[in-house]
Amino acid sequence: MKKTTILFLFVALTYTSFQVFAQTQEQQFDALLQETYTEGTPGVAALVYKEGTVLYRKAFGMANLELDVPMKPNNVFEIGSITKQFTAVSILLLIEQGKLKLNDEITKYLPDFPTHNKKITIHHLLNHTSGIKSYTSMPSFMGTAATDKTPIEIINVFKDQPMDFDPGEKWLYNNSGYIILGYIIEEISGKSYADFIQEHIFGPLEMKNSYYGSKSTIIKNRATGYSPAENGFQNAKYLSMTLPYAAGSLMSTVDDMLLWHKAIHNNSLISANSKALAFTNTTLNNGDLTNYGYGWQMNEISGVLSIEHGGGIFGYVTHGVYVPSENVYVITLTNRDGVSPQDATVKIAAIAMEKPYPEVDVSVSLSNAELNAWVGNYEFDDQVLRTISLEDGQLYSQREGSEKLMIYADSATKFHFEDGLSTYAFKIEDGKKVAHFKARINESKGIGTDRKPGTEKEEISVDTSNYDDYVGSYELVPGFAITITNKDNQLFAQATGQQNFPIFPEAEDTFFYKVVSAQLVFERNDAGEVINVTLNQNGQSLKGDKK
Repeated sequence: MKKTTILFLFVALTYTSFQVFAQTQEQQFDALLQETYTEGTPGVAALVYKEGTVLYRKAFGMANLELDVPMKPNNVFEIGSITKQFTAVSILLLIEQGKLKLNDEITKYLPDFPTHNKKITIHHLLNHTSGIKSYTSMPSFMGTAATDKTPIEIINVFKDQPMDFDPGEKWLYNNSGYIILGYIIEEISGKSYADFIQEHIFGPLEMKNSYYGSKSTIIKNRATGYSPAENGFQNAKYLSMTLPYAAGSLMSTVDDMLLWHKAIHNNSLISANSKALAFTNTTLNNGDLTNYGYGWQMNEISGVLSIEHGGGIFGYVTHGVYVPSENVYVITLTNRDGVSPQDATVKIAAIAMEKPYPEVDVSVSLSNAELNAWVGNYEFDDQVLRTISLEDGQLYSQREGSEKLMIYADSATKFHFEDGLSTYAFKIEDGKKVAHFKARINESKGIGTDRKPGTEKEEISVDTSNYDDYVGSYELVPGFAITITNKDNQLFAQATGQQNFPIFPEAEDTFFYKVVSAQLVFERNDAGEVINVTLNQNGQSLKGDKK
């Protein structure tokens, strides 16, 4: 009797401990998501799965602000570039069927595609090493975002652009490659990309709430997409779903994405060998790793290999994490752009693995002299420039063209970002300042330099009484304009579908942005009236007349 009682108490205590542990996990998941997705704002649906069990399935925020509809876990979202996983698997399915090969040149399917005497293969398209110009990086893209196009019409937009590099020489994220892959799937199968995905993936896996995206079709439980606005949020800019195509046009739910994960984990769609290809960290011609396979990225969480991908599209940002050794899968889908759930997703996965990241410590205090020791510009690989600055006792890091972020001291030479996932380690080498930057699996070394960011231009003093001359809308391409406004003698420029940013004078009729490396040059007629503007950015120029 005594032994039985002791056993019962042991079981009860074990069960109680499990309940407390699980509750603590759930509370941590809640806190990570609610930090960004608050009541009354666009929301998030999240699911956490580990070794056959759904640990967590919740939603926060709103699915529709105008109708006051709360978010639910079964809401349907545009998943953006997570679509690339489905495209890559479709290609691998066709390879298993003997209908194409990884080393097939793209001219086999697009004979008139100008490859500039370079060999561009299916492999290069899958892992973003083709060197083809990505059409979404072209300034003209925003101007045609609402225009329906066929796959070949999209290809015609970028095919005559100069290549960014020779195939296999560099890695550069590239939506054009996946447009071509979608076209190849259609050419080989004789079906539309949407029908192929439905017949070979959504149907067999019973992903009944997943679709090729459409703005006109009635989709039950669709979460409306939003973008940040000056006083809260606005409906996301319209995007024809023909444009993201095989690079980003699918829609799904957290439950359907779990079915997708299980199919990949269990090799029920493609073979283990094909999955290994997709999950292989491919290399460049020089042997450097790209940290990308076919439709999936390689990373690490608390020192453990993870397979991931995110998605960003007008009104939606998503992220999915798979940790093969732990069979942990976390998927987060959100209906607001401008903010990524990636950090929260990674931290949730770490908690599910029982290897959580430590709490961020901001208590270490250094003198201004210790902080100032690392102030300056650092040049990293591929000429990436990061600036370390000190303002009111706070150290900041800013990558050229990106926002300024606080960094906090762990010691006199080591610092971390607020997310707790990225760090700096500074030192002096051969008389020069050196910054070792680490963002999870990605590490790079920056050397102190006198080179200044493009945004670090000298603002000149000008007569602001003529600022109203510039006010107006300038159409750079059909559907894409820059609107200039004047508020309290400060000019602002707002591109279609983007935020309103201040611009600053650098010469007569010439202004620059501080948030990105871009320039606006205005032209006047003989009467002195401003008649047009030229946007100079990323080596390209677009000219638009004043309306």
